[in-house]
Amino acid sequence: MDLASLLIQLLNGVQYGLLLFLVASGLTLVFGIMGIINLAHGSFYMVGAYMAFVFASATGSLLAGVVLGIGLSVALGMLLEWTLFARLYQRDHLDQVLLTYGLILVLEELRSILVDNDVHGVPVPPMLAGSIPLTANLSYPVYRLFLSGVCLVIGGLMYLLIQRTRLGMMIRAGASNREMVQSLGLNIKLVYRLVFALGVALAAFAGMIAAPVSSVYPGMGTHVLIICLVVVVMGGIGSVRGALLAALLIGIVDTFGRVFLPQAAGVVVYLVMAAVLLWRPEGLFRSI
Repeated sequence: MDLASLLIQLLNGVQYGLLLFLVASGLTLVFGIMGIINLAHGSFYMVGAYMAFVFASATGSLLAGVVLGIGLSVALGMLLEWTLFARLYQRDHLDQVLLTYGLILVLEELRSILVDNDVHGVPVPPMLAGSIPLTANLSYPVYRLFLSGVCLVIGGLMYLLIQRTRLGMMIRAGASNREMVQSLGLNIKLVYRLVFALGVALAAFAGMIAAPVSSVYPGMGTHVLIICLVVVVMGGIGSVRGALLAALLIGIVDTFGRVFLPQAAGVVVYLVMAAVLLWRPEGLFRSI
C-alpha cells in the first residue's frame, strides 16, 4: 500500500472516529451524569438518519432536513425524558435496560410503519459533492472532510458548554452530587431533561450527517450502539474527552483492521478495549 492509500485510510479512520464521538458523547453524558443505561441511544442515530432521508426528500435540501431534524430530535428527547426516563433515576439498572430495550422495539416498528423496510440513499449536497485529488489516480471526497470538520466544531462547542457556561457548571455539579445541587435551589430535573435532549440530538445529528455516506437502512442503530458502548467504557464513564480519544482510537483501529486483517477486523476493536481496560480499568479519563 502506497503513502496516498495510507493517507486515505487514515482520513477514513479519523472521520469514522469523529462520527463515533458525536454519538458516544451523548451516551456518555446521559450515562455518566444521569446514571441511565440507555440501550435505545443507537435508535436515536437511526431516527436521525431517517429524518434526514424524509426531510431531504421533501424539501430537496439536506441542510433544511438537518435543521428540521435537530428541532424534532430535541423535542423528542425532552418528551421521552419527561414521560419515561424521569421515572428511572431511582430504579434498578435492570428496569432501565428493559425500558430502553422496549423503546428500541417501538422505534423500529414505527420506522417500519412510517417509512418502510427498504434501504435508502441520501444524496450529498451538490456543493460538497466533489473530491480533492491526492495523486493522479486517487482523490478524497469533500463531504467526508466536511463531516470531520463538523464533528470537531461540535466537540469544541460541547467543551465550551460544559466547561465555560453556567449550564455546564450545573451539569458538572449535578453529576457530582445531585442532592446538594437540589438543596441549593437549582432545578436539577430541568438540567437532566436538557442533558437527555442534548444526548438525543447529538445521536440524531450524527445519523443525519452520516446518511449520505452510510445509507439509511433498518437496524442501523444496533451496530452503532455496540461500538459506542465500547467507546464509552474505554474513554471513561461520563468523560467527553475520553470519548473523543477512545472514538478516534477505535475509528483508526477498525479502519486499518479491515484493510490489513479483514478476517479478524471484528475482533481487533475488542482486543484494544481489553488492553486499555487492563491498563486503566476506570477508562482513559474520569468524569466530565
